[in-house]
Amino acid sequence: ENMYFFSHLALTLNEPEERVAPTDSRLRPDQRLMESGRWDEANVEKQRLEEKQRAVRRRREAEAPSEPVAPPGKDYEGYIPQWFERKVDAVTGELICVYKGGYWEAKDKQDWSKCPDIF
Repeated sequence: ENMYFFSHLALTLNEPEERVAPTDSRLRPDQRLMESGRWDEANVEKQRLEEKQRAVRRRREAEAPSEPVAPPGKDYEGYIPQWFERKVDAVTGELICVYKGGYWEAKDKQDWSKCPDIF
């Protein structure tokens, strides 16, 4: 009742974990503030993070070769995911992300040098 009727699993999904990539969503400062009940600060931080993401995307698009911006759900050439590669699903024909490796090796070595500063 005090935990909004969430299951034990649901309550633990966002628990911090050591040795994860600095891009792990559990490290989002706005989320940590929200979980601490600091709603106003969390909202300000969320706005800051979103604007930072928009600025990075605008810069990436400006630096990309002249080509039309991909529609939603389609591949965007200007960004290459770190741990996944985009492929077309042979059955559905939809664009999907498939794990390409590297995360667990980076975690073992604690080498996060390829991770962008997203927070």
